[in-house]
Amino acid sequence: MSITRRQFTLLAAGTVATQFLSQRGLAAAAASDPTQLTLAEAAARIRAGSLSAVELTEVTLSRIATYNPKLDAFITVMKNQALAQARQLDAEQKAGKLRGPLHGVPIAIKDIIDTADARTTGGSALFEDRVPDEDATVVARLRAAGAVIVGKTNTQEFAMGGGETSFWGPARNPWNLAHNTGGSSSGSGAAVAAFLSHGALGTDTGGSVRMPASFCGIVGLKPTYGLVPIKGIMPLTLSLDHCGPMTRTVEDTALMLNAMAGYDQLDITSVPHEKEDYVAQLAQPVSGFRLGKPISYFDGVDPEVEAAVEKAIDLLATLTKGVADVNLPGVTHLGSLGTLGETLAWHEEYFKNAPGKYMLAERRRLASIAEAEPKAVDYIRARWEVELLRRKVDSAFKDFDLVVLPTQRIVAPTLDELLARAAESAPANPRVVSNCQPFNVMGLPAVSIPCGFSRSGLPIGLMIAGPTFSEGKVLALAQAYEKATDWHLRKPPLTSTTPVPEVGKSLNIRWNR
Repeated sequence: MSITRRQFTLLAAGTVATQFLSQRGLAAAAASDPTQLTLAEAAARIRAGSLSAVELTEVTLSRIATYNPKLDAFITVMKNQALAQARQLDAEQKAGKLRGPLHGVPIAIKDIIDTADARTTGGSALFEDRVPDEDATVVARLRAAGAVIVGKTNTQEFAMGGGETSFWGPARNPWNLAHNTGGSSSGSGAAVAAFLSHGALGTDTGGSVRMPASFCGIVGLKPTYGLVPIKGIMPLTLSLDHCGPMTRTVEDTALMLNAMAGYDQLDITSVPHEKEDYVAQLAQPVSGFRLGKPISYFDGVDPEVEAAVEKAIDLLATLTKGVADVNLPGVTHLGSLGTLGETLAWHEEYFKNAPGKYMLAERRRLASIAEAEPKAVDYIRARWEVELLRRKVDSAFKDFDLVVLPTQRIVAPTLDELLARAAESAPANPRVVSNCQPFNVMGLPAVSIPCGFSRSGLPIGLMIAGPTFSEGKVLALAQAYEKATDWHLRKPPLTSTTPVPEVGKSLNIRWNR
């Protein structure tokens, strides 16, 4: 039964200073608190027998109990299921069986991805009590690899936006609880950044893995379109939808991708591709990589973001063969393809029968689409253009191997700012703040990694992208940068006594918790 959201305490005056831990400090913390381990480190300890799946799951659930009331990262915490799964995995290990590289490691799942043993709500009242009949393909694969599913993470309702509107209330940014995490994989970003899980699944239609990765200071990968199956995931725009891993290190992302990637005959978006070992490919040298800087993606970038990204690119130039200004193909018809026919196709019957179950912003959006009466011929022409673009886009990488650019052109805004905009009867179109969506249209692999912080302590993300199925190169360059910097070692200033600011008060918003 839903209850009125708790009354938040007022945020203490002044900005909380960002707290940083050195490599030695993180290692010491991880020795006493396994939630601080990377996914790879936790898996290695479990394999070695120095840490059990039950022990790791218990401390993770304890941390969730402490910090989720502040972050609202999880809609559903799967305590009983996770502990039962961990006990089974420990029993299997004792009998000499290890399921795979993720054996015993806690992973969180975005709440538009089906789980057969827990509800999948889509962040909506429409599916408040919906429990699917079976796991999504990616969830089944993670379980087969030994992952312990600890819960379902918060999301913008049906993944339709930036993470600020959910039936369960918005997820909070661990670096500053008054700020947005990025969306729509908002809870997954917060959970990984706050050490509430060692990895998480997100989905990405217009940047929804990479945007929260950028705003929360973690790693988020959108794979090549069709590489990771999306069967069992609530669609937003099927021809743009991707599912990707979100972790604290590049190695952890590669570990999860190894378990997730692969053809699924029953998924109409899935593309056959020869199996690759993305962890092994991290070892490839990057010194011969030619990097491109797509100049149009730097227009209107916040000065702090631009300074951090330019510094990162300067460093990458020393690690590779160099960086040159380049252009990528133009992307058109985003409106026709991204917001009309495909979105309405999935929601049409639900929206006709229960429009009041949708949040205001999503209700207005679906109503405007329905009123526009999207024409099939316009949609088909747009699809033709996108399919042609995806066939031709790899040729753009003739003189360079990968591109480097800001993930977001801004740092995380406040939740109140976004909620006020969403509440407007005719929301103003803000300037372009994300560089993510073109890579969904092109279908190319792209990763966001942390590359700095604003003066106010908010993370800044660097995006690295490449041609189709170049995940190995993209991740190798990302790890080379990660090893040359310490951004991934920095920890949010979140404690058990951190006050939680109230959001949406001026708009009289009541959240359901």
